[in-house]
Amino acid sequence: MCRFMKRVLIHILEMSIGILLILLIILGIKYRVEVLNYIKSQTVSVSSEKVTNELKEQEEQKAEDSEVIQESSQIQETVSESEEPVQEEIPQVKETNLLFTGDILLTGYLLSQYDSSGINGILASDIVQEMVDADLTMVNEEFPFSNRGTAMEDKQFTFRIEPERVQVFKDLGIDIVTLANNHILDYGRDALTDTFETLDDAQIQYVGAGNNYDEAKALKEFDINDKKIGILAASRVIPEPGWAAGTSSGVFSTYDSSGLEQEIKNADSSCDFVIVYVHWGIEKNEYPEDYQRQLAQKYIDAGADIVIGAHPHVLQGIEYYNGKPIVYSLGNFVFGSQISKTVFLKVEINEQSNLSLSVVACKTDANYILNKADNQKEIYQYLTEISTNAVIDEDGIVSEKEI
Repeated sequence: MCRFMKRVLIHILEMSIGILLILLIILGIKYRVEVLNYIKSQTVSVSSEKVTNELKEQEEQKAEDSEVIQESSQIQETVSESEEPVQEEIPQVKETNLLFTGDILLTGYLLSQYDSSGINGILASDIVQEMVDADLTMVNEEFPFSNRGTAMEDKQFTFRIEPERVQVFKDLGIDIVTLANNHILDYGRDALTDTFETLDDAQIQYVGAGNNYDEAKALKEFDINDKKIGILAASRVIPEPGWAAGTSSGVFSTYDSSGLEQEIKNADSSCDFVIVYVHWGIEKNEYPEDYQRQLAQKYIDAGADIVIGAHPHVLQGIEYYNGKPIVYSLGNFVFGSQISKTVFLKVEINEQSNLSLSVVACKTDANYILNKADNQKEIYQYLTEISTNAVIDEDGIVSEKEI
């Protein structure tokens, strides 16, 4: 019995030990699985984080690489641009535009219109604009600026304008005037002196008159677009010999042409272009006198590049002599009277220093305001008919007639 019980107990003990071993094995396996799962999860987490970090680093690297590439590209473009051959700037040679008109007299009626309407009470705005825009504008001033003096006796017409009216000239863009005419001494030498001072104060140049002979004959030079333009003026019409400048003030006379010829020669040696403006001819005569033609040829032979005339108060024709133009009379431009046809002259000097001419036909309206003519072609045809060997086309272009 005891032996039997002992065996049973041993058997139970063996079974218990076996069951315990089995449990231990199961627990060991479960633990091992959990440990493996934990290790795996940690590995995956670390790997994921690493991958994430690596991806982030790659993205940052890409961004940095992109910036470097962009900067490199910009630097390359800059270098490329800097490597382009530097083109030297070629200075632009500008055409030189000169504008000339005939006689100007500012009458009381015109000045009253100026006071009420400004400069366009005298001339149309498009004419004014052309005068202002020109590189140089020159007119014949047919009066003195003064409040002094006594009118010359036994002279049918005497003119004098208040000095403050020089503002009209400034509004017109006038750069230089000729004073060599038969009205500048209408009120004597005091008025002439006032004229000099008025023009000086207005910074407007003048030629053809002076305080003595040397001043009256003096050349006025203008440096325009790298070209030296020289201008001289003289009169072949004066009321009496005493008007000629000498030891006292007066005008530069060209009754004897030798003095002007010598001044032209002197100017020709120092100037690129020499312009001579002369007061001559017979009033109201549309054709030049023989002496005008003779004088003009002498002036050109002496070195003048163009001769321009005034005094007849009407247009006279144009002639070419040895390829140089002579414009015998530009007629009245502003005169306080009806002007049925007149022109202003445009002289263009191109890049090759060639001189070309054109005219713009004008006429006054009922209020004596000068406008560009509505019948310009007719006026150009008329000017061609009274010219010696010049042709003016329908656009006002002046050329030498082909023979």
